[in-house]
Amino acid sequence: MAEPYLSVRGLVKRFGPFTALAGVDLDVYPGEVHALLGDNGAGKSTLIKTLAGVHQPTEGQILIEGKPTEFRSPRDASAAGIGTVYQDLALNQLLSVTRNFFMGRELISPLGTMRTKEMNEIAHNEMLKIGIDFSDPTQAVGTMSGGQRQTLAIARAIYFGAKVLILDEPTSALGQKQQMGVLKTIKRVRQRGDIAIIFITHNEIHSRLVGDRFTFLALGKVIGAGASEEISDTEMRRLMSGGAEMGDLKQELASI
Repeated sequence: MAEPYLSVRGLVKRFGPFTALAGVDLDVYPGEVHALLGDNGAGKSTLIKTLAGVHQPTEGQILIEGKPTEFRSPRDASAAGIGTVYQDLALNQLLSVTRNFFMGRELISPLGTMRTKEMNEIAHNEMLKIGIDFSDPTQAVGTMSGGQRQTLAIARAIYFGAKVLILDEPTSALGQKQQMGVLKTIKRVRQRGDIAIIFITHNEIHSRLVGDRFTFLALGKVIGAGASEEISDTEMRRLMSGGAEMGDLKQELASI
């Protein structure tokens, strides 16, 4: 097995008296889909925002290729190869596919004009690589389906250097056909072999379809982890609901 591109050791994040992450360990390998699962409030959002440089850890380490790294901002995380696709996708529906693809990173000629033709070709080719063929990359993003927008955001992150692709609930709020399209895109990215994918989802079936490795969070702690073949469906359902720790908490609350 290759060395993990991204590792997390003993990651703690506190917001005042509240502990959102309580000593999380995680290894993410190139060419694998690492599914991150857990109920609402488990700590998934805090973890990915810490990996994306939005939050700075209170304790613990983030390592890139085995070397301790500090992310002071999202720019630092991006420079280290962390590409995050949030649920809102950060797309402008009124602008074209190409303008969204290069937003803030436009190619400019020596005369100060945008190299529009080159940008159109790159946007078209990069999306084609992961399964979306646009005959007209000048079309407005607002005319695209939800699944196609996800693919655009993924292709953009990869083109601009993502070595770890964090996908925040990419299949939520999509119809079944669009969900399958996004899952196919994830599998195509995995087949490249050089990109590690963190797939945040509440959907057990989707995680089974594409996940190679699983980490389950509850109350800011890792309550289970392992390769897909090591975790039974019954165990997965138990861990997704918070495992024994969450069950004990619910029982305690019920007794009040």
